[in-house]
Amino acid sequence: MNFFHNIKSAMLRELRLMRQRPVYLLATIGVMAFCTVFFLTFLKDGMPEDLPVGVVDLDNSSLSRNITRQIDATQLGRTLKFESYRSAREALQTGEINAFCVFPDGMYEDVISGRQPTVTLYVNSLYFVGGALAYKDLLTMMNMASGGVQRELLRAKGMNDDAIMGQIQPIVIDAHQIGNVTTDYGVYLTNVLLPGILEMIVILVTVFALGSELKYGTSRHMLEKAGGSMSAAMIGKLIPYTVLFTVIGIICDMILYCWAGFPMAGSIWNMFIGTFVMVLSCQAVAFFIIGTLPILRLALSISALYSVLGFSLAGFTFPVEALPPYIQGLAAAFPLRHYYLMYVQEAIFGSGFGGWYPQIVYMLLFLFLPPLVYGRLKKAYRLQNFPRN
Repeated sequence: MNFFHNIKSAMLRELRLMRQRPVYLLATIGVMAFCTVFFLTFLKDGMPEDLPVGVVDLDNSSLSRNITRQIDATQLGRTLKFESYRSAREALQTGEINAFCVFPDGMYEDVISGRQPTVTLYVNSLYFVGGALAYKDLLTMMNMASGGVQRELLRAKGMNDDAIMGQIQPIVIDAHQIGNVTTDYGVYLTNVLLPGILEMIVILVTVFALGSELKYGTSRHMLEKAGGSMSAAMIGKLIPYTVLFTVIGIICDMILYCWAGFPMAGSIWNMFIGTFVMVLSCQAVAFFIIGTLPILRLALSISALYSVLGFSLAGFTFPVEALPPYIQGLAAAFPLRHYYLMYVQEAIFGSGFGGWYPQIVYMLLFLFLPPLVYGRLKKAYRLQNFPRN
């Protein structure tokens, strides 16, 4: 009973500190609320629309004008006409347009004569999303225009439409975009960005909460409140944060999958479980960092670096399988990577527990990190023999 009483005393002390220091609530609820509103509003349109695309029409024929109208009629493209290649190049370099195409002089005559005119595309790949989408839009319209011209030529030779389509498109592609039918960038990014920000908050706030006891020299008072028990002190100190982080994560899940209507093929309750386990694993990582480096300034720096790397190695922007083997192994050292794989299996494929239980096991393995540095942190709390600045 004394052990649980010590845990309660340490927990009440921590709740009082959280109330006295607004930075805790600001760094958790405030930051998470801002990021949720920001990403849900910033990406609310799903995909970019009316991307400015330049057209240099040196042919000025009915064919080139028709292709220009088709590009302008697409959801992605909004054509801007330029008189010369030089003016279009300057607009591309200044960011006024994302791409432009050049219709050569005599293009229509070359098509009628059976020659192959060359339409040149220029894309600014510095802006990855805008450039890639503009290139995709232009390439699609060029292929459709090429097929349309070929169809008219074959019609003029007396072929019927079925035979024509067999030559123009001998293989029909039936594409299914699983989990994100509309290619919504909000679905693609927000589902992992918000958990990633939560991971960063959990690690940084936990490191700060544990390290501030050393920085301000209050660790002995904390141990005294916990009856001299380091275990009771740590459990009591971390319980309020565990509850707070879990509640924030669950609220974010409800906003994404219930209110915003993001794809959820499985059960949202399983996502709650994944969020809770990710919070525990992130706290374990934070404990390990502050236990290894019981200096708040250094521990926060390492925590920030570790958290940012988690975004890069989660695999939602670039597949981890395409990275070098030693980097693939490094990716397993981040809870966000395992949460992302769990999210894909549950929310996208709806595979249930059988599909993502290995990821839960991997995240639970992080809980073995605190015992490795428990003695070192306990000694630092008792002796306070590390620099505070």
